[in-house]
Amino acid sequence: MKDKNRRQNKGTAATGVARAQRPRPASAPRKADKAASKTGAQQAPSRRPAPGEVRGEARNRAPASGARAPAAVESQRRLIVRTGEVPAERVPLILETAGTDDYRLIDSGAGEKLEQYGPYRIVRPEAQALWPRSLPTHVWDKADAIFTGDTDEDGMGRWRFPGAALGETWPMRLLDTDFYGRFTAFRHVGVFPEQLAHWSWMKARVEAADRPLKVLNLFGYTGVASLVAARAGAEVTHVDASKKAIGWARENQALGRGEKLPIRWICEDAMKFILREERRGSRYDIILADPPKFGRGPNGEVWQLFDNLPLMLDVCREILAPAEAALVLTAYSIRASFYSIHELVRETMRGRGGLVESGELVIREGGIDGRTPGRALSTSLFSRWTSA
Repeated sequence: MKDKNRRQNKGTAATGVARAQRPRPASAPRKADKAASKTGAQQAPSRRPAPGEVRGEARNRAPASGARAPAAVESQRRLIVRTGEVPAERVPLILETAGTDDYRLIDSGAGEKLEQYGPYRIVRPEAQALWPRSLPTHVWDKADAIFTGDTDEDGMGRWRFPGAALGETWPMRLLDTDFYGRFTAFRHVGVFPEQLAHWSWMKARVEAADRPLKVLNLFGYTGVASLVAARAGAEVTHVDASKKAIGWARENQALGRGEKLPIRWICEDAMKFILREERRGSRYDIILADPPKFGRGPNGEVWQLFDNLPLMLDVCREILAPAEAALVLTAYSIRASFYSIHELVRETMRGRGGLVESGELVIREGGIDGRTPGRALSTSLFSRWTSA
């Protein structure tokens, strides 16, 4: 769904916030903050997180979420040789997002996409839109904001406002969750609407459980997924290496008057966090992982998706609850087939049974009225393992 160099915008370090700015730097706002930035059984021992609790402020110098952990730490944790049968599979699975009241893909083509985010009509670069536009030029010309500059997923640029100047932020609402959209230098606006497919699935799973599920959101960016999970009844641990992204997430929490929601906001390198959770014997029912393609931490730590993903998933397996668990991985802007992460997840979960579903997340054009189905725009690859 983009180059997680699309994620470098997620945060400052390749670990956590830059996915939208996903440049998910490793903790760039989701790319710029997400690249810089981007568990339920009990932790050992565990206590219910205090509403709005923030952890890791003293570790703001730690590598951005997802950045490579110090060699001394990594050298103590090697990949575990898994045995047993690989999980069943379902491929390819295409998860499609259509328009909502606050978001829709109006049109796309000629290397750009025209979207509606709340009250604003926005034009941004989109390399995968190889086809011609469907709607006439005058529709595109009515955009409230246009991103100009570097057309690379993680490239920086600026926003042009053809009409009246707009404020930096504006309120939005998806899945009964309030948050702020924001114009960032990395073209992203604080939310990846294609993730609605995963969020809806997670929300239903949390609501159907007979107890509060524990959800770990790695490379959590601006916290929309964390807020959706908490409002559905989950106890959430949100990890992102970008202090800026964590701040944005807390603003989103306050906007929806969710200060009492059971969310721990942790500003730390994602890899360092899960390694520590493994040593503690912590367990989570659902783990969401949205790592950037590349990221660099504040102390020079480096995250390379193809190099570091196998170990990250291996550790995630160890901190998954022993039953009724799920792991969701999303990969943006990588030169690979979904089969690359599909087979990796199957091998990682070898011997645990369950099902691995993999494919692509796509957004369907909806036209000006949001009710005129058009072409499907692919945004990212994903792989999802569930124990049952």
